[in-house]
Amino acid sequence: MTSPALRNRYLNDSIATASPGRLLVMLYDRLVLDVAQGEEALLAGDRITAADKLQHAQEIIIELRSTLDMSVWSGAAGLAALYAYWLAELIGANVGNDAARARAVREQIEPVRDAWREAAAQPAAAG
Repeated sequence: MTSPALRNRYLNDSIATASPGRLLVMLYDRLVLDVAQGEEALLAGDRITAADKLQHAQEIIIELRSTLDMSVWSGAAGLAALYAYWLAELIGANVGNDAARARAVREQIEPVRDAWREAAAQPAAAG
């Protein structure tokens, strides 16, 4: 097997065997990466890469929003509003060629990602 094929197999196996909490953290990690790479591309004047990365980040946010269950967690509505804000800001950053706007979103996403990482690392509550 070639190196890219091995890497893809490892990634697919990691996703298939990950817990729901770990999958959430993986999505947030990719979201941060995409926004950071989009920001860098905007700064470099590479509109094609910026659009690709920021649009992928938008797709992740849409997926995260679609998995929220408002009936299970009282904080879901607030998180949904945050997702809507991030989505609008990333669209604006992409359309407006605005790296600072992308950076501001990334800086908001990172602590949320870190909180989910911490929560996912906690042992499941007994019950």
